[in-house]
Parts: sequence; C-alpha cells; structure tokens
Amino acid sequence: MKGVHGRYLRIDLGDGSTQPVSLAPEIYRRYVGGIGLGTWLLLREAPAAYPPLSAEAPLVFAFAPLAGTALNTSAKAAVLSKSPLTGRLNDAMMSSGFALSGKGTGWDAFVLTGACREWSVLFIDASGVTLRETPELTGLSAEEAAGRLKADWGEEWDVVAIGVAGEGQLPFALVSHDGRHAGRGGTGAVMGAKRLKALAVRGSDMPPVAHPQKLGVLRETLKLSSLGAGTEKYRTTGTLGNLLVFNRIGILPTRNFSANRDEQAHQLSAEGLFSQNKVLRATCADCMIGCEKRFVNKDGSSTRLEYENVFALGSLLGIWELETVLEASRLCDHYGLDTITMGGTLAFAMECVEKGLLQEPELRFGDGGVLLDAIHRTVRGEGYGQLLALGSRALSRRVGQGSEAFAPHVKGLEIPGYHPAALQTLGLGLAVGTRGADHNKSGAYDLDLSGNVDRFQLDEQRIEAMIDLENQAAVIDSLILCKFVRRALGDLYEDGAAMLAALTGEPFTPEGLRDSAREIHDLKKLFNQRQGWQAQEDTLPARFFTGSEAGDPAGGDKGVAGIDAGQFYGARAQYYALRGWTPEGRCQPDSSVLASLHPSA
Repeated sequence: MKGVHGRYLRIDLGDGSTQPVSLAPEIYRRYVGGIGLGTWLLLREAPAAYPPLSAEAPLVFAFAPLAGTALNTSAKAAVLSKSPLTGRLNDAMMSSGFALSGKGTGWDAFVLTGACREWSVLFIDASGVTLRETPELTGLSAEEAAGRLKADWGEEWDVVAIGVAGEGQLPFALVSHDGRHAGRGGTGAVMGAKRLKALAVRGSDMPPVAHPQKLGVLRETLKLSSLGAGTEKYRTTGTLGNLLVFNRIGILPTRNFSANRDEQAHQLSAEGLFSQNKVLRATCADCMIGCEKRFVNKDGSSTRLEYENVFALGSLLGIWELETVLEASRLCDHYGLDTITMGGTLAFAMECVEKGLLQEPELRFGDGGVLLDAIHRTVRGEGYGQLLALGSRALSRRVGQGSEAFAPHVKGLEIPGYHPAALQTLGLGLAVGTRGADHNKSGAYDLDLSGNVDRFQLDEQRIEAMIDLENQAAVIDSLILCKFVRRALGDLYEDGAAMLAALTGEPFTPEGLRDSAREIHDLKKLFNQRQGWQAQEDTLPARFFTGSEAGDPAGGDKGVAGIDAGQFYGARAQYYALRGWTPEGRCQPDSSVLASLHPSA
C-alpha cells in the first residue's frame, strides 16, 4: 500500500527500548489513519481498566495517510490516551508541522509506554530514537522549552511539549506545538506522568504516492473549493465571529449556563477589534483558509482570538473586558491549560459561592482580576486553586448539596460554547459523545441551525442524520482534514475515497469508507466500555432539563424552558438502536476486531 509506511513504533520510556510493529493493509482499509488508527492502537496496547496516569498507560501519536500530500488542511496529527479528567477516551488533534515531520520519520504512529526516570526529551528521526535527560527544562512553558531545544539542537526539529500544568499532572493540562494544542481532557497530564517534557521529531521521508497526477487534480479542486462561501466566515473574522451571532439567536452560554445571552456581548466581539485594526491573520501548516486571528497586544506580542477561549473565560464567567479575557487565554497557553475546563470549573465554583454552597467569597461572577488570579492559583495549587484543579465534576462531588445539577460537564469534560437547551440535537450529541462534551466529534449543531428542525425540541426523526454527522466527523478525523473544509467537499465519502485511492493505489470506495466510519465510532465506544462506561453517563446536567431545581435557562427567541426528559431519553434509545447497540447502549464488535486487541479484552 502506497501513502503509508505500514508500521508504528512502540517506545518504552522506562528503559528507552523500541520495537517496530508492522501494520497490515487491512488495518488502513478499516481504520484509515489518524483518530481511527490511533483508537485501534490504544485498544491494542492498553489493558482494560488501567489508571490513566500509570506507567502502563499508553500515549499514542498517530499520523494519517493524507499528511504530507499538501492537500489543504491535511497537516494534522492525532494524540490519544485515556483521560485523567474523564476516565474515558481522549482523542485529540493538533494542526501543525509536527504532523509532517512526525510522519517524515518513517512511522505512521508512535506508542509511548513506561515513564522516564528523570525529566527527559524524546528525539525521533531517521537515525533512530534518543532519550535525553533534561531537568533544566522543567518550569518552562511549552513554547519556551521548544525554543530552548531548537536553539540547542537545530531549527529543523518540531517539538511537542508540555507546560507547568502538565508537569504537575493537572487533569486538564494539554500538549502544544507552535501555539497549537491537543489535549482537552488532560493529554498533557499523561505526558507529565511519564516525566516527558517534550517529543522532538524531524524527518522528510514520506511514502510514495500511487497516482501523483490524480492526487494533484484533487489537491487543486480542494484548494479552490476551500476558498469558497463555505469557509468565508472563518477567513474573515475567524471563529470569534460566532459570538455575536450566538448571542443574537440565544445560544451563547453566560454565567455558568444560567442564561443564554447578554446585552454586553458586543464588548467581546471580533468585529470591534477588526474595526480598530488590532487583528493579524495566521494559518496552520498546509492550509489556505487562515481561520486563525491574533490580537495585537500593547507590547507588540499577539494572542489567539478563538471563540471557545473567549466564551469560556468571558461570557461564561460574566466577564466582558476583552483584554482581560485575552490575557487569561494567554496565561492558559503559557501554563498549558485547557481553557474550556478552566473557565467551566471556575464558573461552576462562582455559582456555588453565589448559592452559599462554597465558602470562597473572592469567586464572583464578573470579576476579571479574580479570573487571572484563579489561573495562577490553579497551576500552583494555592488556596482555592486546589479546588479548581479538580475540574467541575470532581469539584461538584466534593461540594455536594445538589451542586451536581449545575456542574457544566458530560462524563467529566466541560461543555463547550453552545447552550444545549437551545440546540437540542447538539445536546444529545454532547451527551452520547465518547469523549464527553465535545462539539467537534458530533457536528449536530449543523442540524439545529439548518432551519429544517425545531432546535427547541428533540424528536426521533433527526437521529439518523445526527449519526451520519458523527460518522462524518470520524472519517474527517481519520483522513485527517480540518472540519472547516467539510462544506467545501461535494460528498465526504466520495471525495475521501478518491483521495485515498489516488494516494494508496487501493480500491477505496464510498461504501467502504462509510463502513469504516461506523466501525471507528464503535471502537471508541468499545474503549470506554472496557474502562467502565455505564449508560447513565450519556446525559446532561439536570440544569438543562425542564423543571430542574437548579433553574431553567432563560431567554432565547422562543424562551428556553429546558429539554423535555421524555423526549431526550426516547431519542437516546433511538440513537442506540440505529447504532446497532444494545438497549443499554453497548456496542458488540465482531470477533475479528476483538482478536486484534489487547489480550485483556
């Protein structure tokens, strides 16, 4: 099979030993690469019910067939582990040159096990693998550590690193490369538990392409369509352009999801910054869209403008001073913290204080100074920072007194910037998500915002379309392409199969890719089942259901009175049935899948 190396590298960080493992073409035909391949590798390498921060816990970096082809947005890598925040699958992705250099080392994936004796850096290139002790890098941010390594060892190295939060094994620490992050759910903590400060790769050994001319035509077609109407808003205002729209239609979460709009939202808008010429445009590797926008600070530095960061550290906390919110985002990047969990946990703690359930009077909605102090304290483990470092689920269990009803998470992963009661198909998608509350794995908001369904209701007729969106996400994450190009493709399965056939020379078909999508999604569910998943996890906080004592969300075009529980659980049962799972929501893989996995399965 062309386009792939046909092997992965298993590395034991405890003794530095390596073991090359061959991958049969059938694996790529079934799981493609990226998230699909990475999930299969995690199931193959991981025992059942293991502690996520133990030495035996695998950390997988998986590349994809399309990486290195220069297809628009294809320079992405998958990073997978068991999450220390949720105890479930953590399948993250990162857009950067790391995907190109990593695949260029001659491997389709790295599987890291064991733990270094001392803080170390792992170097991988065509000459082999080297593990170097580097205790002098501790205490540095990921960016600082990468800069030090590149200065000492050469600019040609691409470096994925963790910050202080990862060193301290905070359960929502992330990993970073060139300002891009992977790790909602604590990938950085897994890396920190292995005392691995950084992974440095360099390489340009890309596998041959089966049909270069055909792939070249597909590349040009994707390039042109990527600059069309489907990506216009990302090219102009970036993701922050969503904020005012979301506020207008009543889906912008504010004050820990107790409301879904606020008249002060314009203070956080991208439009205001663009009018002041304070925004720069940037792009990921192998991308022409340029969704990344950066705010120019007074000292000449810049901070990324992303909707999720501004929602989580702004509207969710009732904080409307944009420069304070962006400074909080910069601090999270510096320490290596997931902004959505940081903001969600702080918002939850603020509501607990407001309701008299937590005695930390400093934590008040709307206080920007407290926000910045809270980030420092969380990383340092000082005072109430020790509580915030738990994440909202663990903190709600400690607080008790009914606070679980408004802790903003699913399976321990904090809810992103969409109000579930006003986007009820997405609400179900977040509830059944294998990673927890991750809108990037569902895409069900496309249905809610299509104008073809009542987004304030949840009927069973739309479940099949919702499943198709989940499956499409699994395919995009396995190819890997950015989800911003999904509207630039004619038919994902036809276009994806054509790309893979031109690249590999194998007879990939749209029907086969559809089968792979379903199987990849089942693999994710199987991983969670082996780690103890139960059906009661597939739900939302009580706040979002009609009649909750935690208080119904207010506002909205029609008024958001909450989700009808009967509709929700009826739709969930239909979801399980259409997935081919048991009534209890369990998938039942065939024997050929189980035979290829870890013996403890």
